[in-house]
Amino acid sequence: MTAKFFGTNGIRGIFPEYLSPEFIHDMTLAIATYFKDGPVLVGYDGRHSSPVLCKIVCSALNFAGLNCYNAGLIPTPCLEYAVKTGRYIGGIMITASHNPPQYNGIKPVACDGVEISREDELIIEDIFLQKRWSKSHSKFGITRKVEGIILAFVNAVIAHVDAKKIRSKNYKIVLDLGNGVQTVSAPILSEKLNCEIILINQNIDGDFPGRGSEPTPQNLSELSDTVLLYDADLGIAFDGDGDRSLFCDNMGCILTGDISALLLSGHLLEKEPGATVVTCVNSGSGIEFIADKYNSEVIRTKVGSVEVSRRMVSEGALIGFEENGGFMFGKHNQVRDGAMALALMLDMMACSGKSLSNLVSEIPESFTTKDKISCNSQQADSLVARLAEEFPNADTTDGIKIIIDEKNWVMIRPSGTEPIIRIYAESKSQKRLDSLMSEYLQKVNLILSDDENTRKVIP
Repeated sequence: MTAKFFGTNGIRGIFPEYLSPEFIHDMTLAIATYFKDGPVLVGYDGRHSSPVLCKIVCSALNFAGLNCYNAGLIPTPCLEYAVKTGRYIGGIMITASHNPPQYNGIKPVACDGVEISREDELIIEDIFLQKRWSKSHSKFGITRKVEGIILAFVNAVIAHVDAKKIRSKNYKIVLDLGNGVQTVSAPILSEKLNCEIILINQNIDGDFPGRGSEPTPQNLSELSDTVLLYDADLGIAFDGDGDRSLFCDNMGCILTGDISALLLSGHLLEKEPGATVVTCVNSGSGIEFIADKYNSEVIRTKVGSVEVSRRMVSEGALIGFEENGGFMFGKHNQVRDGAMALALMLDMMACSGKSLSNLVSEIPESFTTKDKISCNSQQADSLVARLAEEFPNADTTDGIKIIIDEKNWVMIRPSGTEPIIRIYAESKSQKRLDSLMSEYLQKVNLILSDDENTRKVIP
């Protein structure tokens, strides 16, 4: 079965057109019915509509007879960790992560602090569609405020690294907070690790005026320039809800999510050889090289943090990651966590005594890239079908992955969060990568154009 409302990561849509107050209310009733009992922890990101949606969510939970706690402005991984370690039946995070400002969304979190499984998403959708939700007509739930979650989260992150060694280095770091909600936690973490911090895009603003809500190598020039200007040891950019991050080394070079994941994986596997790594089919092939070095297994999943996180839980994996900068450390929580990634990167630098640029130079070269093209779901499905006909031996686990050889591939899949098609590629050199990406961007555009023209001439 295919989910109707849940995408790659929760339910998202434009507010209030698709994601209407009525829809949010009824979907929350379905989630409450799935949870069966409370309390439920609710938090939200810095989007303009988030406080309003939070009131709707809490009211709907109370109407269903469930008590809930309102955590207020909070990064997604912080809420997830609080659910895992607190006495909560589950959580609901109100966020659209990296999507444009007009979007918002809701993401249910299970009692183990990890996003609910794909199977449970379908259970919630069935409750919603059948309107089989619980309603309390005798005893309503209560909404309470909760304090101290952010500080408890920060202290938990610090407990996983050599804080004494990091503090002795007096690192200077640039935090590009992306006008997002990591503003409430990343500076606290950095100061507790005795880092001198320079902040950019630090004001929480649902319009994301600085560089947009999604950090990409293409929009982080201010971060790079600021690292060079202040001679900083590293820079980091977070997305809107703080679960993803991209790094900038001390030379001003922006690292892809794949490169930072290789660095962190090597650092952690050196401490625990043989541990399992979980990643998506669109991540680069370098992780297999790193894993082989430490006698570790790499498990590949469909694209999506839910797929990686839930597989980490079932496999007892130490590491999980996505190529988009989502890194997961199983000993803390099996979810993407930008703050945890920052602490681990500082730990790696402090333990090695090397600069980030030197550490990058020691890992296998990785040439990966991605792009996107606007199209609706019907066009995206038609595109993948056409490519599958042309490349019958391609991997169709998620979209289509056309494997030319071990180091050269292109993957094309519909986004589960936006009306776009995403195109990923890896190659053995930058020149070959540029050529490969150009070839397939042209091919995709031609197919989309051909399909559009075909539809126009059909009477």
